[in-house]
Amino acid sequence: MARTRFDWHPDKDDEYLRKHGVSFSRAQYAFADPRRVIAKDVTYSQDEEPFYCFGEVDGGVLTVRVTYRASLVRIIGAGYWRKGKAIYERENQIHR
Repeated sequence: MARTRFDWHPDKDDEYLRKHGVSFSRAQYAFADPRRVIAKDVTYSQDEEPFYCFGEVDGGVLTVRVTYRASLVRIIGAGYWRKGKAIYERENQIHR
């Protein structure tokens, strides 16, 4: 993760912190999880291809929506959502 650079829009960061309790500065740690899952977001169609990163942060599975811009990972959304947790657990064969 040392070489990866993250970026985000400050207003979106404030919005997600208020609505979902997750700051984008904290969300970047999902990428540090060695068992993280990266998936293409097939529901979103614009100029840039968005992806999801599902990774464990602070004892929960965090879903982070990102795009890649040159050498930057641009965070566009984040939250602790059930669907992301289910994907993470399925891909890592975690049975609870």
